[in-house]
Order: sequence, then structure tokens, then C-alpha cells
Amino acid sequence: MPALTAKARAVAHPRPSTTPCTCGSTPLADREDATVVRHAGTVAKAHAPDTDPAALTLRVATAARLPGVLLPPLIPTPAALHGRLVTCWPYGLPVDPDDPDAAPWEAAATLLARLHRTPVPSGLPPMRGPAKAARALGRLRTALRGTPHAAARPVLDAWATLPAWARAAAPMPGPPALCHGDLHLGQLVRHPAPDGPWKLIDVDDLGAGVPAWDLARPAAWYACGLLPPDEWTRFLTAYRQAGGPAVPADADPWPALDVPARALTVQTAALAVTKALAADRPLDEVEGAVVDACARMPSVPTRSPGPARPGPGFPD
Repeated sequence: MPALTAKARAVAHPRPSTTPCTCGSTPLADREDATVVRHAGTVAKAHAPDTDPAALTLRVATAARLPGVLLPPLIPTPAALHGRLVTCWPYGLPVDPDDPDAAPWEAAATLLARLHRTPVPSGLPPMRGPAKAARALGRLRTALRGTPHAAARPVLDAWATLPAWARAAAPMPGPPALCHGDLHLGQLVRHPAPDGPWKLIDVDDLGAGVPAWDLARPAAWYACGLLPPDEWTRFLTAYRQAGGPAVPADADPWPALDVPARALTVQTAALAVTKALAADRPLDEVEGAVVDACARMPSVPTRSPGPARPGPGFPD
């Protein structure tokens, strides 16, 4: 953390000055997969220890080429720091988690549509969404070796019903699109802060893949009853109006969304049960809802393109 803070300070103030810096430094995240520090208008991120240098370089370069969609980096290539790769970015104002009514669903959908319509840059690796889902299941299985949990069985059973590509056990079907790989509201910021246009952040999972995966988290929340229908409609309508290719323009979207939404639900449930085990606590209401959705999945066949249906996924 001290070295990363020094890196952020050096990028924020590249020219020597006789005036001592009075800007504060703020840790924004400190996890196994990322440590993030802000100093003035600069954000420095230390990526996961196992990050592939060539892949991250291509992802950062892609962000630099799409400044209207992705927050562009301050430095074009990652730098090594204490065995970690570090990237630097301008600070952007994030979504306010305490004001859900102001969630920028239309902006998120429009940015995704623009991203998905962009040709995949040559050499860009696969989008890492399915790999992250598989990692979440691996963490759950590891946690269960010491302490069993009743909620784990429906999660594991639901995972087993998914096609191989959604479990990162086979290549994703094509044609591939340029995908974010981990879309949620925490991946949007206003830049320049505080009222600039919304931009997507976090390129760690960016790559070629199934564009419906980027719509899967809000689709899963809607299917589980955690996202109100009007907010889901706002998101889906904006995506279609922006020409997003992940779903048909005027037909039932669920055949395209069903498998990714199931996978994101299982991933969310696996992480929830793992955290509950670590804290030795029961599941909360939201965690229970995603586990309940997993319990319903094996009895409902996965969708493929076909006749429309009126309701959300994972019905009772």
C-alpha cells in the first residue's frame, strides 16, 4: 500500500515542486485481487498477482482506444511494482450506492451496446466472465472441505446444469463481441468528476466473448425478484435502442440471456455461501433469494432461441 500510494502521488504530480504536497491519499480497495489508491485526481491499481502481463497490456490499450466508452488510462502500459502489475487512471465519480433511484441504467446499457458493436481488437484474450464464475465455485468447494452448509447443494446442482462454456470448461460460442466481462453499477464512473459523462471502468475481464454475459447480472437480479421490472425494462430498452447485438431488437430476449443469467446467479450464490461460511453466520435475505433461484434451476430447462415467453427466468 505505501508503494502504491507513492506511485499514485508520482503520477499525479509528475513535475518536481518546492511546495509540499497537501493532497490526501485514500485507499479505495484492498483485496486479494486488487489494491486501489487515489491521490488527487489519480487512481493507481495493483492487479491480482497472477495477472498475465501481455493480456493486461492489450486490455489497457483497448481502453485507451475507446475513450468514449471506457475510462482511458493515464499511462499506456502496466508497470511492475513489488511483484504486481500497476495501472494508473483518472479519478471518476462512482455511482452513489445510497441513491438506488439514481442508478444510471440507461447509461450503462448504452455504453455496453457501443462496446459490443466495436470490433474485437486483434489478439485480445477471451472475456473472463465464465472463468470468474468457475473461480467462485472453486472457492465454495474449498470452503466446504472444512464446514458443510445446507445452502451449498442447490448451488452446486445448478452449476452442474450449465453448458460447458458457461463453466469455463469449453470455448465460448461465437461470433465473439467485445465484452466488459464483469458489468455491475460499481463499474461506472463520471469523468471528469463530478458531472462528466459516464464511462465503464475495470478492464481486468475485458475480452472477446458472448455479449449477453454483460447483461446477465441485471437479468439475474430481475429473474430473482431483486431488480424491479421497470428498472430492468429501462436497461433492456436502452440497450436495444443503442443497437446492442446481445439480444433481438424486438423479440423475446430471454433465450439469449438465460444461460448467462443462470451462471451469474450461481456465481453470486456461491460467493454468498462462501462468505457466510467464513463468518459463521446465516444467509441474509438477498443471499437466500439467489440460493432459492439456484434450487429452482435444475427443474427448468435452459432456454435456446424459440417462442417468446412472458415472464422472467427461473420461475417457480
